[in-house]
Amino acid sequence: MIRSLDQMVEKVLSIGIKRRIAIAWAHDTNTILAVQKAVSEGIAEALLLGDPDEIMSACTNAGADHRHFTLIRSADERSSCAEAVKLARDGGADIVMKGLVGTDKFLKAVLDKQTGIMEKGSVLSYVCALQIPAYHKLLFITDPAVIPFPTLDQKIRMTQYAIEMSARFGIDIPKIALISASEKKSGLFESSAHYSEMCRMAEEGGFGSCKMDGPLDLFLACDEESVRIKGVDTPIGGDADILVFPSIESCNPFYKGLMLFAGGELAGLLRGTGKPVVMMSRSESEKSKFYCIALACLMS
Repeated sequence: MIRSLDQMVEKVLSIGIKRRIAIAWAHDTNTILAVQKAVSEGIAEALLLGDPDEIMSACTNAGADHRHFTLIRSADERSSCAEAVKLARDGGADIVMKGLVGTDKFLKAVLDKQTGIMEKGSVLSYVCALQIPAYHKLLFITDPAVIPFPTLDQKIRMTQYAIEMSARFGIDIPKIALISASEKKSGLFESSAHYSEMCRMAEEGGFGSCKMDGPLDLFLACDEESVRIKGVDTPIGGDADILVFPSIESCNPFYKGLMLFAGGELAGLLRGTGKPVVMMSRSESEKSKFYCIALACLMS
């Protein structure tokens, strides 16, 4: 079982296969530094799309050698996104990554019904593995980035994506906590009804081999002592592997708070696409971007 993001990198290195990454509008130093580390570690080859002069200037500012990358000229941000996605769709790249470009422009290229890379019948969602100093293992969460208020069907798909990702980390029977403000069901929250149906599905094997419970608050999901104190009988037992949140408004602040105040690091990907897609905030650290690249290599 992979218990840290560095162990994840070691796993990717042990596979011994380089993945080719197409970065749309690769003009920012954090992205370039992360990609340079992936190239130097031997897990990736990089195609940097954008204005070659701007890319070379960013490489100089980052202390990176642009000769380690393949530079591909793009006229503007939109065409850079479209060309990066086309490379992945046509087999010229294994991974697509967002550079210094707006999320709306990037996602438009990914989601395009004619030229994008969405899998038929899939749901676009985001899953990430969080490394938190105060927790004893990696914690997978969904969805902090894409679906504002997921329906039951979307929550089911989000959970399946998280299970698939956790399996690559050696977690055979994940403990899945369906998160709410309390462990008590309430008609005030639509998620309560969703969680009841998902738990029923889990009991009938609809999610494969796993343990699922909800609604649960974060203490019951991730703190064994809280489970003991409250006396709640839950198969999660304060030892969750996966947290499923009811909305972006709950999940996004959760992960950002851990990154900002608790020294967290993450590796995350868009799911539902034919090829792994790395989409991070332009302000994310070089380290987190590198971990996302390594995760994309693991999931390729």
